[in-house]
Amino acid sequence: MFAQSHTDKLKVLIVDGFSNHDWKQTSLIVKTILEKSNLFEVDISTAPSELEDIAWENWRPKFKDYDVVIQNTNNIHNKKIQWPRVVQKEMEAYLRSGGGLYILHSANNAFSSWKAYNLMIGLGWRLKEEGVALQINGGGEVIKVPVGKGKSTYHGSRNDEIIYTLNNHPINKDFPKKWKTPNMELYKYARGPAKNITILSYAKDNETDINWPVEWVISYGKGRVYNSSMGHLWKGDIYPKSYRCIGFQTTLIRATEWLATGKVSYKLPINFPSEHRIELVNLEIDIKN
Repeated sequence: MFAQSHTDKLKVLIVDGFSNHDWKQTSLIVKTILEKSNLFEVDISTAPSELEDIAWENWRPKFKDYDVVIQNTNNIHNKKIQWPRVVQKEMEAYLRSGGGLYILHSANNAFSSWKAYNLMIGLGWRLKEEGVALQINGGGEVIKVPVGKGKSTYHGSRNDEIIYTLNNHPINKDFPKKWKTPNMELYKYARGPAKNITILSYAKDNETDINWPVEWVISYGKGRVYNSSMGHLWKGDIYPKSYRCIGFQTTLIRATEWLATGKVSYKLPINFPSEHRIELVNLEIDIKN
């Protein structure tokens, strides 16, 4: 991929600090990918990671100063850790007034008790009693699995997955209808309110032949949200193939630009993956363990 010039760079804020995933490396790689495109200027706001940390009193990310916020926190390992209510309300107001929010992989595991967050993300890692799930049938129709039916959210082993485009969108403009990405976790029975939601793509669970959403967008007030199960980075992984995938990097860049502007200018790389071919790229990233 080649960086593209941009006169006024879009401002992006990554929010991290706690997760059961490697949030430090995730933030570093995402920041590098976005800045290498020459479209973005990226800052990071790191929340305290401990429940009793007095630093919570002063942790107040300034969402309104940014075009897009990338949510990279996850409290599934300790649900008592929450953004302060004042920060939650500022995020709600930011989105309602037209902000952009990127829910990065495990961030859709977070904050199950925050009602507005569930509406923002549409679907997330939830118990079967906490929302509907969506499947895509062979004709491309979206089927609702009612609350309490089926299973709670889970995933199997990481696999190379074929991503099928369901709805055309500026993010996937000119993408092949099918393309392959490596080492991905396919979320099954992601659940939530599923309101104001458009599914962009899906992948097939090879064990059951059920199609599950991979990417979706949500409107919340005047704001835009992008949510995807791509982007897994576990503890012990070092710049894994899932992040070196040209398909993932292109999607990350385009989704972030769309969240900020409602449009996409970032060109499709000539070596974008196909249904049968994974394409990887190596950026120079200083991974500090």
